Amino acid sequence: MTVMAKPEQTSARTMVSAPALSPATIAKPDLISVEQAKAMDVAVMTDLFKAHLNPGQLHFMKLLGFHKIKIERAEGMFYIDQNGRKILDFFGGFGSLAFGHNHPRILEARKKFQEEKRQEIAIAFMSQYAAALAHNIAKCSPGDLDMVFLGSSGSEAMEAAVKLAERAAGPKRPKIVYAENSFHGKTKGVLGITDGQLYRADFKMADNTVRIPFADIEAVERLFRSDPEVGVIVLETIQGGGGIIQAPAEYWQNLRALCNQYGVLWVADEVQCGYGRSGRFYAFEHYGVIPDVTALAKSLGAGKAAVGAMIARREVYMKAYGTPKTAMIHAMATFGGMGEACVTSIEGLNVLYDEGLIDNAAVTGDYLLQRLQALKDKYPKIIKDVRGKGFMVGLEFHDFSQTLPMVLRPIVSVLDDKLKGSLSGFVGALLLRDYDVLVAFTEYNRNVIRLEPPLICQREHVDRFVDAFDSLLSRGIVSIVKDFVKSQVR
Repeated sequence: MTVMAKPEQTSARTMVSAPALSPATIAKPDLISVEQAKAMDVAVMTDLFKAHLNPGQLHFMKLLGFHKIKIERAEGMFYIDQNGRKILDFFGGFGSLAFGHNHPRILEARKKFQEEKRQEIAIAFMSQYAAALAHNIAKCSPGDLDMVFLGSSGSEAMEAAVKLAERAAGPKRPKIVYAENSFHGKTKGVLGITDGQLYRADFKMADNTVRIPFADIEAVERLFRSDPEVGVIVLETIQGGGGIIQAPAEYWQNLRALCNQYGVLWVADEVQCGYGRSGRFYAFEHYGVIPDVTALAKSLGAGKAAVGAMIARREVYMKAYGTPKTAMIHAMATFGGMGEACVTSIEGLNVLYDEGLIDNAAVTGDYLLQRLQALKDKYPKIIKDVRGKGFMVGLEFHDFSQTLPMVLRPIVSVLDDKLKGSLSGFVGALLLRDYDVLVAFTEYNRNVIRLEPPLICQREHVDRFVDAFDSLLSRGIVSIVKDFVKSQVR
């Protein structure tokens, strides 16, 4: 009998030998150390930013002169750059620096937490720090706003707020109302109620939203009356990205009454205007009303941690997530309620009241507005409006053509739309270059300079800022433009 050998079978798959299980075989990448990062110069920073972060953004940083500065440290109201230059911070991280930079009590609380090797992530257990922070936030909140969700950002807090309100409103009332020129975040959910085409781009938005004018109570009433599917309305108490826009007290009082009448839940976005910035803990407290849900972030992390919070009325919260079956639908995420972040926020809230910073925002903020109003009167052809509350202030310029000599206005006016924001940019860049002052801008009305200094700001800082601003405007618009152009070719 002939025995046939079984032919060898080959596989089309490429076989790769497994590496030896030894750390020595894994080469360390070319990583930058902490000390090397600290010593990095501006040129290397620029190269890495362009290579790995946001090349397009670098264009705008160069226009404003921000790309030439390396911040070595920061303290109180000031940044200190690589040359030892102290830059007065009237930007305040879009309202994230209530306590200025590196407040000693905040640093000490964080240092002690680290030295004691306290728990950071305690997802499996209850955290005394998260519980204490939630208690403190509830105590700072009026009425029955006492149920707290902790997150890491304003967008996350607003996502939680909108989800909770939509769920509490119920499936028969799915529509969410938002305002023109609103900004509630860039994450996908709240992007649908953020009124900015730049941010929306070509993303597909949720189809259950309705847009109305801001501060138009008649529009609100018509919508509530005509559409029984409306369940939620979401509004910034003071519009930040819209150019520091407020509504009168009667608007908020009537809004509260209409929400009660039609059973609509009101979500107040206080991410930027809250935490004492307006001269009250929440900006809506100026009007004697309380929303159903609100949100905080920015300075809630005391300038040293990323912390956001949604705060809801217990009745609304329990309707959405009040049973064991529904409790985990939107429970705290991995980094919501981290130990050191909570300790930072706990200490921050105590400092806020111990140092009277809310009162300071009201009093010194009023002084800032008075001094800026005097500048408006001095330069009526340049400054169109000064507005705001506390340390949330907008300074709006006229369209570019209106600031020029009469003979040039008809020629330039056809370019006003394209030139929007140019004067704000020129002024912001020259304030930084020539006066060591940092200011911010707004997303939608590009003619507005946004001022959100830390709540520790004193009159001396206001005087320094306003005097610098006055000195710059005294050059005249033509000279300001020439000086800016020169700065771009140096």
